[in-house]
Amino acid sequence: MSQRPVYIVAAKRTPQVKSGSELKDVAAPFLGHYLIRQMVSEFNISDVDEVIVGNTGTPAKYANVARVVGLEAGLDKKTSCYSVHRNCASGMEAISQGFDKISLGRSSVIFAGGVENMTQMPLIYGKKMTDLFAKLMRAKTPGDRIKAIMAFRPNFLKPIVAIEQGLTDPFCGKNMGQTAELLAKELNITRKEQDEFADWSHKKAVAAQKAARFKDEIIPIIYGEDRNRILDTDVGPRDNSSVESLSKMKPYFEPGTGTVTIGNSCPITDGGAMVLLADEATMKKNHWTPMARIVEYHFHGLEPERMGMGPLLAMHGALARAGKKMSDMDLIEVNEAFAAQALAVMMACKDSKISSRWGINETVGEIARDKINVNGGAIALGHPVGCSGARIIVTLAHEMQKRKVKTGIASLCIGGGQGGAMIIERV
Repeated sequence: MSQRPVYIVAAKRTPQVKSGSELKDVAAPFLGHYLIRQMVSEFNISDVDEVIVGNTGTPAKYANVARVVGLEAGLDKKTSCYSVHRNCASGMEAISQGFDKISLGRSSVIFAGGVENMTQMPLIYGKKMTDLFAKLMRAKTPGDRIKAIMAFRPNFLKPIVAIEQGLTDPFCGKNMGQTAELLAKELNITRKEQDEFADWSHKKAVAAQKAARFKDEIIPIIYGEDRNRILDTDVGPRDNSSVESLSKMKPYFEPGTGTVTIGNSCPITDGGAMVLLADEATMKKNHWTPMARIVEYHFHGLEPERMGMGPLLAMHGALARAGKKMSDMDLIEVNEAFAAQALAVMMACKDSKISSRWGINETVGEIARDKINVNGGAIALGHPVGCSGARIIVTLAHEMQKRKVKTGIASLCIGGGQGGAMIIERV
C-alpha cells in the first residue's frame, strides 16, 4: 500500500520545569491543551480528526488525558481523542501513531504529543491501610467499626511512592538508575566522564537560553495559585554548573560503590509538548508551510536491565528502514536519562564489538559531538516521562529550521527495555 507523506506543520512545548516548583499545581492535561489552542488559533484550524497524547502517570481524575486535552483546547466534541503509554517514549508513540493514520489516509489533521506532571504522581496507601478502609466500609455495626479502628497501627500510614515504584522494573528488579550503573560498569564509563557529560549538557542548555534558541518552540504558560504568573523559560539548566561541583555528589542508586548521581542523571520534571501533523492536500489547501516531513520511525526491545541501550537498536532500525546512515543525520537528539546511558549509546554506535552484543554486527555510525543535543539534553532540561519523546522531536524540528539543515534523528531509551527513534527531514 502506498503511503502519503506526513508533515509536521507546527511543534510547540511548555517550559520544562523541575518537579515541585512552578508547574506543581498544573494538572497534566493543562500542560497540553493550551499548546493546541495556540496552534489552532495561529493556523486557523476548523477541523481536527484526532488528538493523541502520551502520558504515563494517568491522573485518577483524568482517566483519558487526551480527551480532556482536546476538549479543554476548544476542539469540536466530535474529535476523537485517546491516550497512549510507552513509558519514556509515550510522546513519540503518540506522534508515530499520528504518522501512521495520516500516511494510510485514515486522517488528515492530527495533534499528537505528550504531557506529564511528575509532581502530582501520588503517594499510595499500602495494603494494610487499604484493608483497614475496606473493613470499615463493610462494618455494619458501631462495634464492627471500633474493632476495625482498633487494629490500626502507625506503620499502616507508610506510603508507597508511585514514582519510585514506576521507575523500578518489575522483571529485573532494578530501578532506572541501577540500569545505568550496570552499563557504566560493563563499558568502563568513569564517574569523571559522566560528570563531564552532565556539565556539558548544562553549559549547552544555558548557552541556548541566553541566545534565545528555545524562544520559538516554547509557548509561555500561566501558573500560580491566582493564575497571575507567566513562565517562559525552562527551569533546570544550571549556569553555575561545574565538573568540580558535580564530583562532590554522592552515588545515589548504589551508595558507596556506584558512579551515577543525581547530578549526572536527568531530574524529575513537569512539562508538555505537541505537534500538528497534516497530509499534503490539507497543507496545500490551507497554504501552510511545514517545518518538516516525518521520514521513518522504529521501536525495538531489549533486556530491561540494559534499557539504556534502547536508542542504539531503535536508531539502527530507523536508519535501515529509511535507507540512511548516521552520517546523513545533520542533528541528533538522544534523550539523556543518565550520562552513563547516553555515553554508552555513543560508544556502541561507533564500536561494532559493543553493538554486536545486541545483534548489530556492523558499525551503526559515530555520533559526532557537534551534532548531538546541541542545546543541551534531559540532564539539564529534564525528563517529564510521557512528554520527552515529543519534546525531543519539537526541539529537533526547530533547531533544524534555525540551522537550515536537512535531516535529523530523535531517539530515547524506554524504561522496561525498549528504544524509540524517529527521523525527520526539513522541507
